[in-house]
Amino acid sequence: MILVVSLGAMWASTLICSSSGKALLTERVYSQLTSLRAARTYQIQDYFERLVQHTQTLSDDYMFIAAMKEFKAAYAELTKANVPAEYNTKIDAYYTKEVLPRLAKTTKGKPLIEAYIPNKTATRYLQYNYIAANSNPVGKKFLLDDAGDKSKYSSVHARYHPRFRNIAERFGYYDMYLIDTTGDIVYMLSKEIDFGTNLIDGRYSQSNLGKALADSLKAKSTEFVEIVDFEPWQPSYGAPASFVASPIFEGTELIGVLAFQLPIDAVNRIMTNDNNWQKIGLGKSGETFLVGKDYLMRSASRFLIEDPEGYAKDLQNNGVDQKTINKIKEYNTSILLQEVRTKSADAGLAGKEGTWIINDYRGIPVLNSYAPLEIDGLKWVIIAKIDVSEAYAPIDHFQKRVLISATLIMLIITLLGMWLANIFTRPIKTLMAGARRVGAGEFDTVVTSKSKDEFGELAKSFNEAVGSLRNHANLIEQKNRENEKLLLRILPAPIAKRLKGGEKNIAEQVSNVTVLFSDLHHFTQLYQLMSAQEVVAVLNEMVTAFDEMAEKYGIDKIKTIGDGYMAACGLSVPRMDHEKRMVEFAVEMLAFVRRYSYEKGLHLDLKIGINSGDVVAGIMGKNKMLYDVWGDTVNTANQLRSACPAGAILLSQNVCDRLQDLYEFEQVGEIQEPGKQKLVAWQLKSTQQPVTAKATKEWESDK
Repeated sequence: MILVVSLGAMWASTLICSSSGKALLTERVYSQLTSLRAARTYQIQDYFERLVQHTQTLSDDYMFIAAMKEFKAAYAELTKANVPAEYNTKIDAYYTKEVLPRLAKTTKGKPLIEAYIPNKTATRYLQYNYIAANSNPVGKKFLLDDAGDKSKYSSVHARYHPRFRNIAERFGYYDMYLIDTTGDIVYMLSKEIDFGTNLIDGRYSQSNLGKALADSLKAKSTEFVEIVDFEPWQPSYGAPASFVASPIFEGTELIGVLAFQLPIDAVNRIMTNDNNWQKIGLGKSGETFLVGKDYLMRSASRFLIEDPEGYAKDLQNNGVDQKTINKIKEYNTSILLQEVRTKSADAGLAGKEGTWIINDYRGIPVLNSYAPLEIDGLKWVIIAKIDVSEAYAPIDHFQKRVLISATLIMLIITLLGMWLANIFTRPIKTLMAGARRVGAGEFDTVVTSKSKDEFGELAKSFNEAVGSLRNHANLIEQKNRENEKLLLRILPAPIAKRLKGGEKNIAEQVSNVTVLFSDLHHFTQLYQLMSAQEVVAVLNEMVTAFDEMAEKYGIDKIKTIGDGYMAACGLSVPRMDHEKRMVEFAVEMLAFVRRYSYEKGLHLDLKIGINSGDVVAGIMGKNKMLYDVWGDTVNTANQLRSACPAGAILLSQNVCDRLQDLYEFEQVGEIQEPGKQKLVAWQLKSTQQPVTAKATKEWESDK
């Protein structure tokens, strides 16, 4: 009693102190994160405001007006220039040796030189003199002031280029453009492969810079400034790029557009506090970062900067595909590559702000403060976070100290209690020891007592009770094992676990699920040729094989209805490749039925329908339980199965869209059932032919 009362009071005090301390610490951390988030919001907004003002000021400056006019005139002269054959040869060689190998690392498929090499006279002339014939390495081409070709363009370039380069270096711009109203890039600071191209009808017209130009050309005054969000910029070999643009007017006449490529480093310095997270109270795991409306980062991840290898490993463990990880390593940035599809990002994009505990993009629990970031032309979310483990470290330290102190106190109280108990309960120590062993699970315990009084009778009764308990425990364990095996045969393992945990009404809506319906063709005709036992044996062999295939591909069997088979992938266990798994499963089912039919001399085949989408799943019944799924996704799969010819696999449009790079499909037309919408059906081409010559003959005979 002394032990129980003392420990109860001690643990109650500890829990109250811990919970109160945790609440106060959580409030303090949230307050700190929110303050940091607000400070970074102000700094980012101030940076972009100064950027807009600076761009607007320069576009109205006389030097830029004069430069725009002179570069336009010089560029116009180059449209009539003579481009010697040696120019073309060197340009072709530069694109072949320098440009295409770099593009191949970041472009899907093999880039063709015809798609990138310039064909306009002025563009080829400029790219030869300032890129192909420029002795400076890639990334340093801007160091050339005068190409030495004695053209009017090079004279103008030699006068303005050093000034523009000084402006870009002083204000941290990555690149600078002067663009004619016709869309021609008449001047470019960095001298990349978009130099001299056209942003209205050229290859880069659909880029974010092309959008900024189009909006700027519609402007009515010099006060207009357009900021476009980050996108992969092909001239920089897919690196993320954002631009700010402003029209250049001479009086009331629009003569061109000034554009700057924004530096990524400037945004990163603000969001990372110049890589000094601990100085602002973010510890070893905290960070602030930006997320765009596409759920991709707009600033660098702290973990990529501090530990690239560990960051890549975390992404790999979190299911990020290897191509994305390789691109992050290639560009050394998480901007436009790291997806942050969290509750905070959703809420921030919806215009809300707040704090809560969620799993971050690494799958790690964090304390999180989020808010929308409003900048003209941009819709971003700013997030400040820190790992829960680090934030609650003081509480954990406090709990450890309490645990040590409590252990010492408990030891003292236990010794005192044992001394008193020994005095008052010495006659029944043996019985107490036996009871402890039984409590620990030792049901073979037998207590011996030489006493002939009441304690002897108590020991005898105790032994009888332990024997009865042992028999009941063995019986219960045996029944539990039997029940568990039976439950796992009719329900998926996660559902069975929930049912064992006490849930009664199990029903849920599940997204990203692929459903398959199949039907054995000509199966009912077997009753005319075989006995009922033989027919059931054939069906049992097939269903058993289907079940083994489903387990192999991680697919949940839902039910069988006669010779029909229904399965789902991504239901009990979410899977990124649920469509691919189901198609592979269907192909193997079809191959098995054809092989089995051939070996047994039967004329069986399969009709399979596959669809993916959202479903509702749950358990029906109490005495006879059934796990089933419902919804339009299921109905569509069944509709495809009904319309499917024997020996084929029909798939819905959304499944084909997801797998068009892996399989070859053929559209078979529209399916229309009374009272239902038209459905476009696609057939998997690889299933159109039987597998053997004999099967082909029988197949054609059946048809």
